[in-house]
Amino acid sequence: MATAEGTPPIIAEQQVDKGLKSGALGLVSTIVMGVASTAPAYSLAATLGLIVAAVGLGSPIIAFLAFIPMLLTSFGYSELNKADPDCGTTFTWVTRAFGPRTGWAGGWAIVAADVLVMMSLAQVASVYMFQLFGAHGIAAEPTSGYVLLLGIAWIVAMTYICYRGIEVSARLQKVLLSIEVVMLLVLSVVAFVRVGNGHHPSVSITPAWSWFNAFQSGFSAFVSGIILMLFIYWGWDTAVAVNEETADREKTPGLAAIISTVILLITYVITILAAQSFAGVGTTGIGLANTDNQGDVLSVLGSSVFGTSGFGWFLAQLLILMVLSSAAASTQTTILPTARTTLSMATYRAIPKVFAKMHPRYLTPTVSTLVMGAISILLYIPFNYLAKGFLIPDAVTAIGLYIAFYYGLTGFACAWYYRKTLTSSARNLWMRGILPVLGGLILYFAGGWSLWADWDFAANNSYTSWLMPFWPHWYIGGVFLIAFASALAGLIAGIWMRFVSPGFFKKETLTRATPTLVPDESLPTATRKRPGRDSASRPGRFAAGWRYRVPRIVFRSCVVLAAGSA
Repeated sequence: MATAEGTPPIIAEQQVDKGLKSGALGLVSTIVMGVASTAPAYSLAATLGLIVAAVGLGSPIIAFLAFIPMLLTSFGYSELNKADPDCGTTFTWVTRAFGPRTGWAGGWAIVAADVLVMMSLAQVASVYMFQLFGAHGIAAEPTSGYVLLLGIAWIVAMTYICYRGIEVSARLQKVLLSIEVVMLLVLSVVAFVRVGNGHHPSVSITPAWSWFNAFQSGFSAFVSGIILMLFIYWGWDTAVAVNEETADREKTPGLAAIISTVILLITYVITILAAQSFAGVGTTGIGLANTDNQGDVLSVLGSSVFGTSGFGWFLAQLLILMVLSSAAASTQTTILPTARTTLSMATYRAIPKVFAKMHPRYLTPTVSTLVMGAISILLYIPFNYLAKGFLIPDAVTAIGLYIAFYYGLTGFACAWYYRKTLTSSARNLWMRGILPVLGGLILYFAGGWSLWADWDFAANNSYTSWLMPFWPHWYIGGVFLIAFASALAGLIAGIWMRFVSPGFFKKETLTRATPTLVPDESLPTATRKRPGRDSASRPGRFAAGWRYRVPRIVFRSCVVLAAGSA
């Protein structure tokens, strides 16, 4: 293991490339990855019905309130990235702030959450592919062998794209995200127009200010809605996970993370308002609270909004393609941050060093990427058949605990990392201390509530359960069991690494006082470091203030999205 020369400054950590392709991503590409990782279309299709069932007409305000902890946490990500733009993100930052054990737990939470969600993403992508080509009979059986095989093929294809190189991934994401944004906008506009001109179903509702009363269904329903909505924002941190491959790595990833959360807020609020106004919140027909449609709201809504003949049929098919592309994009962008987290953990010897191996040509983490894809497939197969496939939705719900854990932990780490400089200015106190900690507290409350509710099967938060064969013979919810099993696997893995590779846990490879470490087996510097378009080669890009950058960012984003959808 080689060590970067020089003593790191008190705040900004010294950075040495791990072999990733530096400068491969600009601001727009990084924003695209951050937004695409959340799979907006897939998340709305699979979650909106559940949110409406919990909070009724209060869904729009819940979408806004759930955005708050995401935004506050993104401030912490942005500030930590300025000091240490490491692709390990939470793992690296928390280790520097709180020590190796807590940092290792944060890294494992990222890996566990990403692996658990891969099964659902692959399944949804497969189902929508069959729907797109008219095989509705096969699509109606999501646990069938045909759906399973195509889902595995999706994981293999997206793993290869990530293995092939980050620039290929970014180009593909621009196309996929363009489809999502344009179609969600078209759906919302058409729905609003039909409600406004009177050409709407009898269940349609005119928007009212009462929709923005967060507690209209009671406090318990409010918390349940927040928990559900919090997790459809999950994924924007991919913008920071690819920080070592971005131009101007100290500023671009953090700014992209913040912009990603704002874009998600706008997308979700507009779409939810339009869907709720057009379909209503009834429990029959196209009503958003209809239990028959809760697993796939958008395809039902699309047929009603656009119609089933002529150009309307074409738009409805595009809507199916949108959800398909959303799930596919998220499958790919789930692999990306996980592979880079394990790359960073291997670099610092927190996991076996083979995970730090880089491709000599594509400059991507080969073993980390391939293992992520392989583990996802190995879990997908048994989860598809056990308990009639209901373990997959339970696994998706179980990731909530891990999301709240590592997002919130990052917010706390930001305040502790900068604790000596928090009082140096009002800006530092708020951006590095108060706001990230507040975001972390909100997320920990949501995670704690979720843990308490998921324990008891009678709470109806799980599709599956386990009866304890010994006293007190409780029925334990499947969501809690999956979260517990994942944590137990992490504990065992951590203990094993503590004995076979104790350097990391003895604070020999990564602390606040040590520089970044680089694997000995990485490529020579001349091959590994390919200068990108960083701030030195493009002076003045970030010289203008925030108010000058935002219009340019929005303009460039619109140009890219328009070009991608042309």
